[in-house]
Amino acid sequence: MNQNLNNVGIYVHIPFCPSKCGYCDFYSIPGADESLMEGYTKAVLAHIGEAAQFTGKNAKTFGRAADTVYFGGGTPAFLGIVRLKKLLAGLRKGYHISKGAEITIEANPDTVTLRTLKKLRKAGFNRISFGIQATQPDLLDTLGRAHDTQSSADAVRNAAAAGFDNISADIMYGIPGQKWADLEETLHTVFTWGVRHISLYGLKLEEGTPLYEKNPIFPSDEEQAECYLNAIGLLEGNGFLQYEISNFAQQGFACRHNSKYWDLGPYMGFGASAHSDLGNRRYAYVKDIQEYINGVNDSNSIMQEMHEIKMVERAGEYVMLGLRTTKGISSNEYTRLFNVSFDSLEVKLERCAKWKLCTRSGDRWRLTPQGFLVSNQIIGELLNPMASETAVPGD
Repeated sequence: MNQNLNNVGIYVHIPFCPSKCGYCDFYSIPGADESLMEGYTKAVLAHIGEAAQFTGKNAKTFGRAADTVYFGGGTPAFLGIVRLKKLLAGLRKGYHISKGAEITIEANPDTVTLRTLKKLRKAGFNRISFGIQATQPDLLDTLGRAHDTQSSADAVRNAAAAGFDNISADIMYGIPGQKWADLEETLHTVFTWGVRHISLYGLKLEEGTPLYEKNPIFPSDEEQAECYLNAIGLLEGNGFLQYEISNFAQQGFACRHNSKYWDLGPYMGFGASAHSDLGNRRYAYVKDIQEYINGVNDSNSIMQEMHEIKMVERAGEYVMLGLRTTKGISSNEYTRLFNVSFDSLEVKLERCAKWKLCTRSGDRWRLTPQGFLVSNQIIGELLNPMASETAVPGD
């Protein structure tokens, strides 16, 4: 658990993309409205400048340093190199970005060229995450992706040529029509491109997304479980060690920014729909670009939600987020941090262990790959004070 409040992560939300994927429920809008992009960039810069007065490097009592910066979206690269450089320069002006900071940008393979990637690298971005998802044309078409396998390969190799050593690829399983052979082929293909990090996500459709409305036939739970468990073995056999339910990395290339979320580290968000967790308070900003721009420009509130995080809530987050990682949770750390007994949790975890859903090493509990498959159910039982000590998966 990271409690060093002088070492934060910074997230910048870029809610623009060339087109909306059929499964996406993140806040983003498709199309290149140059005027809106320009207005949004200026608003985010103003937001950064205002916040820096109280939390930045020149703040007298509450100054922060950041060792990770993450531009997510949407498709951040779609904003354009000039605006991205301005935003990164604004962050450097307001905050001390530590030497060796991890600075990530998300991109789709079809939104970057070698020239763009060189400019991004020169601007200071040193980690890039590509939304690859699959390498089969029919599966990409199902997802509504605009790129193909060749453009994915070109994007990754161009990123390496531009000086990016830390390259990540997002891959999906559970796509309608996908078999294990498809996922296996995708992973083997991506291995040859030289990525350092792979995020392996199960496709979950939210109501209201275009693909949800089509009511597609998904692979069965058994087929999805086979894909996930087989993929873990294949990834680890090729040097990608699992460190979180959905994330695998070569040695030294785990995503430091996302790890802040799982370790309860402090982070600050900028932009429409962005979130912050700072000083035991959580903030969420309005989920509307124009409302965000107007609020910043007119000095009105852009806050959609703010609440103080109570100790019991933080204790629950420690369990929920910690069990997403292969590091797991520590009974001694839990008791020390939250001054409550771990006994009731331990009883339930011991029951899970009998079904090989978790393991214990010393005082630390971790979910097994089989446990990761039903992690939501396990965590729900652990955090439900009304659940009986035997009401755990497997009974």
